[in-house]
Amino acid sequence: MKLFLILAALNGFLSVALGAFGAHGLEGKVSEKGLEQWGKAVDYQMFHTMALFVTGLLMSKIQTGLMTGAGWFFIVGIILFSGSLYIYAPTGIKTFAMITPVGGLAFLIGWILLGYAIIKFI
Repeated sequence: MKLFLILAALNGFLSVALGAFGAHGLEGKVSEKGLEQWGKAVDYQMFHTMALFVTGLLMSKIQTGLMTGAGWFFIVGIILFSGSLYIYAPTGIKTFAMITPVGGLAFLIGWILLGYAIIKFI
């Protein structure tokens, strides 16, 4: 529980910092498409930071491995989805773009686990 809340706070900080960097540090240095990809990485990191935060809070009420699994899948999704886009956007290295869907799948699994835990235990 506490770990997920700490990781949510850290990811919230990183989302804001990376968003500002993209808006001010990358403008004119990467393509418009690269800036859009960077923005998508920031958006998805922040969305799933909030999901991780909610998961951490709900763990005090719902004590099941489903919640722990959801939290870890959100973290893996942030790393693979947003992380791959953060590297792909400025470099254009296609290998990183191929990792992004795996992160998206991790997000989906996290949401399924979270939803199932809520349905089953609340």
